[in-house]
Amino acid sequence: MSLYEELQRVSSEEDVKDLYIKALKLKGYQKNLIDIQTKEVWFEAKVGAKNTTYAMFTQLLFYVNYALEHGEYIPPFLCVIDSVKAALMKTDVALPLLKDKSIKIKWGKSASDVTQDALDKVSQFIGTHFVSYNIKFNEKEFIEAVHNAIEKGEIIRTQITPDNLKQVFDKWVDMIGKEIKGVAPEDYALLFYADTMNDGTVSTHENLPAELLHKGTKPVFSLNGKLYELGSVEGYRKFWAIFDRPPKEEYRNYLLERRDTLIPYDERSFKGAYYTPLNVVDKAYELLNKTLGDGWQKEYIVWDMCCGVGNLETKHSNARNIYMSTLDQADVDVMKAAKTCVAAQRFQYDYLNDDITDDGKIDYSLTNKIPQTLQKIIADSKTGKKKILVLINPPYAEATNSDNTTKDSNTSESKTGVAKNKITLTMNGYSYASRELFTQFLARLMIEIPTATIGMFSTLKYINAYNFEDFRNNWNAEYLDGFIVHSKAFEGLSGNFPIGFLVWKTNNKLDSKKI
Repeated sequence: MSLYEELQRVSSEEDVKDLYIKALKLKGYQKNLIDIQTKEVWFEAKVGAKNTTYAMFTQLLFYVNYALEHGEYIPPFLCVIDSVKAALMKTDVALPLLKDKSIKIKWGKSASDVTQDALDKVSQFIGTHFVSYNIKFNEKEFIEAVHNAIEKGEIIRTQITPDNLKQVFDKWVDMIGKEIKGVAPEDYALLFYADTMNDGTVSTHENLPAELLHKGTKPVFSLNGKLYELGSVEGYRKFWAIFDRPPKEEYRNYLLERRDTLIPYDERSFKGAYYTPLNVVDKAYELLNKTLGDGWQKEYIVWDMCCGVGNLETKHSNARNIYMSTLDQADVDVMKAAKTCVAAQRFQYDYLNDDITDDGKIDYSLTNKIPQTLQKIIADSKTGKKKILVLINPPYAEATNSDNTTKDSNTSESKTGVAKNKITLTMNGYSYASRELFTQFLARLMIEIPTATIGMFSTLKYINAYNFEDFRNNWNAEYLDGFIVHSKAFEGLSGNFPIGFLVWKTNNKLDSKKI
């Protein structure tokens, strides 16, 4: 049970104190007039949530003022706690107020009976010089901050790392994202990166899809030529009082590459935005070395037409031989900002819809998106002058009924439009397989690059599912080699099922066999 959940079950101030003592693992504490007293921190505790942070700090400063006047010990930190919130402040922040003899504060008879005059003057003076924590969402950060205060003598903000990226993002959405007027939830991740990869003034990366700006003293965000303002800056101030930005330099590009974990699940499933773990990528390259020969990276031109943010290509030693396209322009922008495969050709392209004519032919002049060099390579591959390796981790989603509603086979999530891609116009005779996204990629490849070698991550239904038999009858390829990993190797996938990385040589149909 979390600290927040336990706090909701108590009815006395003593219980609140005991729960915080346990959560913070405090040692050498006393419970006297000051609710919890250690050498490093004095705590003011309340049950419930009706008292303001300022009121609780004013009560604590009553005791600090008394200690000052009587030459007694004063701790370096002050902390206020109740059933839903906490706040931490350096004592030094308030000492100028207490030591200034020109400021007459009417304290009242006791800490529990401080006057409005004391509350007003303390509130005005300490302003925002404390860090606030919502215990429901920021329990871990609060505990870390108190421990750092005790051990290191500083209020240290929490670093954003690969380990806490999703948790930090979720908190950012609750405290900041939902306050941004008019922004769509699917754009939260881009705005989060604009905010995170910035020290408050300067961005760590050029050309990110979104940008953090300022209108007067208030932050605003720019995305696709439009400005988005915050309805309230309170959550923004509190969030960045807890977390440190920008992330450490060694984390930054990797955090950008993990945009897939921040995309809403239904969009991620439809677009196939699943990050291929680097240890699995290593295995794929080992297999390609074994199957195609050690020199394959020089011999083959690689096209990944659903590259996402490009981590499947980061292990390639010759980026000039790589073409990388993806459905979302934002992914291209992230790759450029993170300098992923700089020498590669990176471009936006909808492989299942772009350049497909109404009669199912491929016509690059329809969009003019495919680079001329790639068009020539594709033409040369058909005559044997060039070798193309299609290296992909395409989306896994299928339409489950005639209305094109889809249900991911591993979740209860449904989507629409999976089978309405233009490539399905060419898939007569494929039966059920025409509803599956990754087999739609294979169907276009058979038309467009009939001599390609394909290295593909996917589920295994096109190999062993009964209702994919018609696909197998059309699949003009020879199996070369492959391996299988558990779905749990891929972060964000639920269920238990195998994912294969299988290598095929197309235009080389053999009789069906066990593989």
